[in-house]
Amino acid sequence: MDPDAVKSTLSNLAFGNVLAAAARDYKKEVLANEKAQGSRPVNEEVDLDDLMDDPELEKLHADRIAALKREVEKREAFKRQGHGEYREVSEGDFLGEVTRTDKVICHFYHKEFYRCKIMDKHLKTLAPRHVDTKFIKMDAENAPFFVTKLAIKTLPCVILFSKGIAMDRLVGFQDLGAKDDFSTMKLENLLVKKGMLSEKRKEEDEEDYEYQESIRRSVRSSANVNSDSD
Repeated sequence: MDPDAVKSTLSNLAFGNVLAAAARDYKKEVLANEKAQGSRPVNEEVDLDDLMDDPELEKLHADRIAALKREVEKREAFKRQGHGEYREVSEGDFLGEVTRTDKVICHFYHKEFYRCKIMDKHLKTLAPRHVDTKFIKMDAENAPFFVTKLAIKTLPCVILFSKGIAMDRLVGFQDLGAKDDFSTMKLENLLVKKGMLSEKRKEEDEEDYEYQESIRRSVRSSANVNSDSD
């Protein structure tokens, strides 16, 4: 399949997704208003072709684009502060890392401990999905000062910092069912409950995953049609 055609298809799908979402929002508003007025049945269809030229829909689309732009700018600002990835930090850099941002999750680990490697895997998955929280790790053997100051006795130990203050911690897998096979979602839900991750961000990521899956299905379908036509 022509690579330029694929890019064009993805671009059109992305733009179409924004318009379709705005159209759905507007359709809901129209139907809600008509239900309140009792002017016609709630389940009556609204022609999306007619909506495309509607000034209210254009405003919804513009507002959505502006919101997306603000979100991108916010995420880029976080990334400049070291968010969006799961990083190793040294003892010398530790204080600066945890005091220069609101929410920080720090994993104190030992490189030979199997359970520390399990925690690493899950935190590495969560870091790019929750850019508003910083994810870091530190080798406990190379950080004796902070291991003592934070009274870390068991590894893995995940310390949860809010504005530079250690507010809570996860010791081993006690809060995760005390089993090695807990899911990333279980850890994510726990961190949401403790106020370290955004529930809204979690929902947006799930919607984004579904959207990306729909794009992949559409591209595969298009590729199959072109293959059959050949």
